[in-house]
Amino acid sequence: MTGTLYGIGVGPGDPELMTVKAYRRLKEADVIAYPKKGRQSKSYAEQIIDAYFAPEEKRRLGLHFPMTKDRAVLEPKWNEAADAIWAELSAGRDVAFVTEGDPLLYSTFIHLMHVMERRYPEAPIEVVPGVSSANAAAARLRLPLADGDETVAIVPAHDDYEAMKAALLRHDCVVFFKVAKVIDLLVRLLRELDLLHRAAVVTKVTSGEEVVWKVEELDGAELEYLTLMVVRK
Repeated sequence: MTGTLYGIGVGPGDPELMTVKAYRRLKEADVIAYPKKGRQSKSYAEQIIDAYFAPEEKRRLGLHFPMTKDRAVLEPKWNEAADAIWAELSAGRDVAFVTEGDPLLYSTFIHLMHVMERRYPEAPIEVVPGVSSANAAAARLRLPLADGDETVAIVPAHDDYEAMKAALLRHDCVVFFKVAKVIDLLVRLLRELDLLHRAAVVTKVTSGEEVVWKVEELDGAELEYLTLMVVRK
């Protein structure tokens, strides 16, 4: 029989925020797959599951996804990853692909799932949702994301000033993901809209490396990739 590919969200950083179902699927799986940036680097998701599974306890499959938007570079690597997973599935082994947060929210698993569906449509796929960093940040900061008729938006931060401004003006609460590269722009925008005191920024929320920043001191700051901003009007 063909094995099943499980896309498993392991939460935002604190291992205790992994769901019971995610833990069960990982325990039952024959192979744990994970994304890695470099050949030797350890992924954030893999660090989370290390709290429950020793590296030698279960076969692990590290899949290299280059940090580039060049499709000529990306496509061969995505196909290579899908082929590696299919080699396990076709041998009857279940594969659990772990990702931080939720598998269907700005996750590597989304594209992997589409590649698998295209190349190996016969492969069974199941998604196990996880606690997203947006939810974790709201809890950590005690900032309600939405109440009553309020609206909330999850926005990937980028350098389009007017688009970022429109998101803030249109919604009661905005969670900006991937703010590290445009933090100066966002701080400038918050000052313009007099929302600096309504914003909070956190890196690697709920993990042992969590940092909650003072937004007014972030001009020119160099932040890690896993940093988000919550603006609650």
